[in-house]
Amino acid sequence: MKVSSKRLTPALLALLLAACAAPQKRPLPDRPVAEPPSPSQPAAVSAEPAKDPQTRFNEALAALKAKKLKEAREGFGTLAKEHPELAGPLTNLGILDAKAGQRQAAVAQFSRALVANPQNAIAYNWLGILYRESGDYARAEQSYLRALAIQPNDAAVILNLGMLYDVYLKRPADALARYREYQTLTGTKELKVTAWIRALEASQAPVTTEAGKS
Repeated sequence: MKVSSKRLTPALLALLLAACAAPQKRPLPDRPVAEPPSPSQPAAVSAEPAKDPQTRFNEALAALKAKKLKEAREGFGTLAKEHPELAGPLTNLGILDAKAGQRQAAVAQFSRALVANPQNAIAYNWLGILYRESGDYARAEQSYLRALAIQPNDAAVILNLGMLYDVYLKRPADALARYREYQTLTGTKELKVTAWIRALEASQAPVTTEAGKS
């Protein structure tokens, strides 16, 4: 039934208006609700800062020394892709390929490393080893000599070159000179190198004959 406002007393009219204006109560949540972060306080970033190339290289090198070859290869490979201008990762990838018997891949890695750093004596030494193993003795000698042009006192390269002269190129005088140089640089008398020196000295000694014997 419609009630006319003319028939309502002032007190009753006030109660009806108050009831209509009062907001309805909402049920309280059973758990506290987290407030959104304030725009002036940005949320903390949980991601770790990116590591610099030198740190990543050192980690890959540590993995290589620990014989964690897969981890080392992944580390050097990622660095080589991201930083092709760095010779270190490429050189170590070449060493890994060489030790795995992947000669062509190793030669490619060392060649790329030399493009990044033409003064990379380690890469030249490894190329010398790989060329020697493949029978390309002329290129092996050239690689060893280039390594020595960069680091003249590298005993390992000198020994490799001596063995190339001795066993493969059959140049005993050159081999003897390199073996003696190796012994002088290392300050030791390694038994195998000493034996090689004595054998070469014996082969180079002039043959003497006794006169007057019939």
